[in-house]
Amino acid sequence: MKHVATTGFFDGVHKGHRAVLEKVIHEAQVQGKESMVITFWPHPRTVLGQDAEKLRLLNSVEEKKRLLLGLGVQHIEIIPFSHELAAMTTSEFFDRYLKQELHVDHLVIGHDHRLGNRALDDFEAMKKLGAPLGITIERVEAVAYSSFFGQDTSVFVPKNNTVSSTKIREALKGGDVKTANDCLGYHYGLQGVVVEGNKVGRQLGFPTANMQLYEPLKQLPADGVYAVLAIVARREYRGVMNIGVRPTLKSAPVRVIETHIFNFDEDIYGQPIEVRLVQRIREERRFNSLDDLRQQIAKDKENSFHHFEKC
Repeated sequence: MKHVATTGFFDGVHKGHRAVLEKVIHEAQVQGKESMVITFWPHPRTVLGQDAEKLRLLNSVEEKKRLLLGLGVQHIEIIPFSHELAAMTTSEFFDRYLKQELHVDHLVIGHDHRLGNRALDDFEAMKKLGAPLGITIERVEAVAYSSFFGQDTSVFVPKNNTVSSTKIREALKGGDVKTANDCLGYHYGLQGVVVEGNKVGRQLGFPTANMQLYEPLKQLPADGVYAVLAIVARREYRGVMNIGVRPTLKSAPVRVIETHIFNFDEDIYGQPIEVRLVQRIREERRFNSLDDLRQQIAKDKENSFHHFEKC
């Protein structure tokens, strides 16, 4: 079977990625072929040592696969990223992977996409390299993150106004959940397992589920309190999440992720949990007493409701 494919890391599977993916799926249907995403793991920066210690991911491998399949992509090929792969030219990658191994004869790329170790192999160069191999190449233009949403993706968008994984990471680091979610096209989520905490929340009348992330390189939002949707045992609940070092408590300043789930009081230690960020309510701060903290949590819970009405 021949494939219509695209390649890339696709961290976030955001709106910019989706413009490319929608084109892949559409072309596969029109041409009577199957759609394919060719992606890589681990992230190239961890292999090449390019500020790897600063790398944070928007998606784990499993999250990425779930998002891609949910969009209708039929095949996902994950190529192990290595120094050998990084040394390949565009021509070598086309011949070995696209033609011989994966039977791709139509490739869709993003506006600034590159393949191989030659930065000069741009769109026009790729078309010339693909032609002798029977591979046609199509480019999708950039997608804006503000007023351009919903318009034709062929509209030119200035580079500083485009949707990108970097822009989403920066928004999250600043606590700007709205921009991050707008760029993603969905609520940014954290996935992990519920672990035992110090039970201070329960003492305050607001029991919390403490999360240990599955993906340690996951990009975390800025410390603070967030309105969230919590998914437990395939059911969705509203809640408020605090991420930070809990400065009101006298314990060691360890960063924790804890969620108070509304109208929920079940024992879920050891069970999976996902929290999807709706909006940041406030920054984390120190209170003079636990009673002051209790009153603030009650306010946070009340303040969260109007955010849910908008989502």
